[in-house]
Amino acid sequence: MEKLAEKFNKVILPELKKELSKKNDLDVPRITKIVISSGIGDFKEDKNAVEKISGEISRIAGQKPKINHARKAVSAFKLRIGQPVGVTVTLRNVRMYDFIEKLVNVALPRVRDFRGLSTKAFDDQGNYSVGIRDYSIFPEVKYEEISVNFGLQINIKTTAKSKDEARVLLHKLGFPFAKE
Repeated sequence: MEKLAEKFNKVILPELKKELSKKNDLDVPRITKIVISSGIGDFKEDKNAVEKISGEISRIAGQKPKINHARKAVSAFKLRIGQPVGVTVTLRNVRMYDFIEKLVNVALPRVRDFRGLSTKAFDDQGNYSVGIRDYSIFPEVKYEEISVNFGLQINIKTTAKSKDEARVLLHKLGFPFAKE
C-alpha cells in the first residue's frame, strides 16, 4: 500500500497542477499542518482526566500534545490562572499525511449516520475545520478503557488561495464531502 505522502507527490500533485491550471509545482496548493485540539473545561479540576485525555490524543495523533493553561482568571467559569483548559497537538509532514489517511479511510466511515463532511467549514484563506463529537471513532481507542468522553477539533491549514482550491485539494486527498 502506497503512503499518502508519496501518492501526493507522484499522482495528486500533477493532477492538481493540471486541474487548477498552475504553471509551477510550488504554486499548487498543499497542506502545511494539521492542528488537533480539545477543550477540557469540564475536567479542569480532575488531574487524572486531563492526563487521560492527553494520553488518548497522543495515541490518536502519534505525538505528545501540549496542555494549554488559562492565562486569565474568570470567576464566572470558576477558572484560575494556570488551570488546564485544553490540549493541542500540531502535525506536519509524514505524520500529517498518516493522520489524514487514518481520518478519511478508518475514522470517518465509523461515524454513525455519516453523510459526508460539510463544504461550509472552509475559511476565506482555504483552511478547513472538522469537529468530531466522539473521539472513539479512531482505531487506537479501546472502548473498554473509555472513562471520559470528549470531542476533537481538527483544523487543516493549506496553502490554497481560495475555498475552491482547498476543496479540490482535500477532495483529491480523499475527504468525503456531502453532496449539495
